[in-house]
Amino acid sequence: MKSIVCIKRVPDTEARIRIAGDGSTIDPSGVKFVLNPYDEFAVEAALKHKEAAGQGDVTVISVGDAASAETLRSALAMGADAAVLVKADRSAEGLAAAKALAAEIGGREYDLLLFGMKAIDDDLQAVGPMTAELLGIPVATAVTEFSVDGGKVTAHREIEGGAEVVELRMPCALTITKGAYEPRYPNLKGIMAAKKKPLEEKPATVEAQASSGALSYPPERQAGRIVGEGPDAVPELLRLLRTEAKVI
Repeated sequence: MKSIVCIKRVPDTEARIRIAGDGSTIDPSGVKFVLNPYDEFAVEAALKHKEAAGQGDVTVISVGDAASAETLRSALAMGADAAVLVKADRSAEGLAAAKALAAEIGGREYDLLLFGMKAIDDDLQAVGPMTAELLGIPVATAVTEFSVDGGKVTAHREIEGGAEVVELRMPCALTITKGAYEPRYPNLKGIMAAKKKPLEEKPATVEAQASSGALSYPPERQAGRIVGEGPDAVPELLRLLRTEAKVI
């Protein structure tokens, strides 16, 4: 079982984000960056299926700047066997990231190509499907669990109001969401071993094709107002909701 997992370095969800002086990027000082949580599900899925098969390897790939090497080391500490950093001077957005990944993955042999369902920084859910389309392989999105048998993958997808089961031939791509694959914590042995595992760096063959025009903070909330107490306040509240808030 040969698996490739595409991962991304993102700001921690608890980090306080500040806009940089140029007005179009975030200020990275004091911001903790982590392995995208949805990508952790994908790494765990690859490791579990490798362990179940009793053989194979897991390679993690990221498109990003030099700092993304730290994120790749985190995946290696979880148990991945090798890593590749496709270095880009600028953050590769959407299709540019998919093209860079497809260019790197196209010459490799693999059974499974795994992604997190989305990245928490841009909330984009398209990189996995676009990469699969560029590679000409089938894809299933929002997968909570899957099984492999005889060159075929049976994937359970999370859909609105229920679940869906689909079958795909390998090689195929899956985007993984929260479900059966609770990420493991790297232990000390894994962290030490990650330092010796191969991490290859290559220049990106596709430049980022999108950039932020401007960033701004959301408007401050207006102060709350007390219109009265008890049932006597209801008429005034309704009047304000109708005339000022215009929600009824």
